Amino acid sequence: MPRWQFTKGLHDLGSGCYAYLQPSGTWGLSNAGLITDSGETLLVDTLMDVRLTRAMLETMRAAVPAAARIGTLVNTHANPDHTFGNQLLQGATIIASAACAAEMPHTPPQMLVAMQKNWQVLGDGAAFFYETMGKNFAFDEVVLTLPTQTFDRALTLNVGRKQIELVNVGPAHTAGDTMVYVPTDRTVFTGDVLFIDGHPVMWAGPVDNWIRACDQVLAWDVETIVPGHGPVTDKDGVRRFKTYLETIKREARKRFDAGMGWREAADDIVLEEYRDWIDGERIVANVAALYREFAGAAEQPNVAELFAAMRRYRAAHG
Repeated sequence: MPRWQFTKGLHDLGSGCYAYLQPSGTWGLSNAGLITDSGETLLVDTLMDVRLTRAMLETMRAAVPAAARIGTLVNTHANPDHTFGNQLLQGATIIASAACAAEMPHTPPQMLVAMQKNWQVLGDGAAFFYETMGKNFAFDEVVLTLPTQTFDRALTLNVGRKQIELVNVGPAHTAGDTMVYVPTDRTVFTGDVLFIDGHPVMWAGPVDNWIRACDQVLAWDVETIVPGHGPVTDKDGVRRFKTYLETIKREARKRFDAGMGWREAADDIVLEEYRDWIDGERIVANVAALYREFAGAAEQPNVAELFAAMRRYRAAHG
């Protein structure tokens, strides 16, 4: 039996560290964290909408009195499922990497509200968004709330007497991916540097940066690892995730070199050892990102096109 059960809600990791988990970890259902010491608190990420974030904060405050006033929020990266509840942390210092802060305005809540309302006439990409996220979250309440403090590659701060290290390992999953490392507690909150028991999605890359980020976690003296999605894990979980990245890089490269298109390559790759992972359609976005990298292309991904291709993959592969 795993040490930490993957159940919804707040999990006491010991020594003033807590994980807030949202099974199944699929699209929009992310994890967050709380670090507390000597009456001070730091929150790692908010959730996909105001309703979910408010419920999380209420749960934290009921269990941890110091969470009545959270002094610092760290956004690990720019995706809405880690930032769209920021408005509830009024008065807190909101910290993120500069790359994360620059990327956050690219997905305004108003755009997602429009997709929610008009998905039936906007094509397969909007339909995929609605099926996986649009019908499940309340974007109309969200006020985009940006970081108030940024850093480049690393920042050290304190929560009470506890030292916290923020390390930006991006671009990888996104343009800026921060891990929150608590050395004294042998704990790290990785954000979406790690997806456990689910396929990740590579919006940025390069993949080798992401692999190096896994190596960084493995190099730290940690025993409790809170991913951005999925159950709390240990270094074995990191190793399996790293092997996934190495595998898709190798398999995509074979097909790129053979002249196969990215959609065809995604359909052709069989990942037998990862059949138990959720969100298998993300192989499409991952292969597309790898193809852009192999070709030396600098353009941003066409998210609507990727969503449409993932919807078709899901229909074909179940």
